[in-house]
Amino acid sequence: MKRALIFSALPLFALAAACAPVDDGERSDDPTAYDPPVRVVGKAQNCIPLAQIRQTPVRSDDVIDFEMRGGKVYRNVLPNSCPQLGLWEAFTYDTEITRLCSAEIIYTLQQIGGGVQRGAGCGLGQFVPVEYVEEDEGE
Repeated sequence: MKRALIFSALPLFALAAACAPVDDGERSDDPTAYDPPVRVVGKAQNCIPLAQIRQTPVRSDDVIDFEMRGGKVYRNVLPNSCPQLGLWEAFTYDTEITRLCSAEIIYTLQQIGGGVQRGAGCGLGQFVPVEYVEEDEGE
């Protein structure tokens, strides 16, 4: 059975305005190079269980955080920028398994008129376990 899932970032709280560690136009494969600040707490995974995903804040065209039930967070730095992912902050994918893996293609979702349309297709990177840190904790 094929599953189609839609994820959209749900703002839980307003973040204080801060400059992103990575300047516009620059890319990094380092999950700690993006806001909000994180520290890596384990080895990168190729897949995460779908049933455990609680929400998926889209941080930019390059980064999605997968917040899991139980408090774990996996940061996924896409191998290539995904056009308009950061603007629309919503994506979907089709999968036939119970896990989301780095081999999957996600598709941006765009609000056009009164409906939603699938946009650019983009590959996922590895899922790196991270913890959110306070701005002044790393300094």
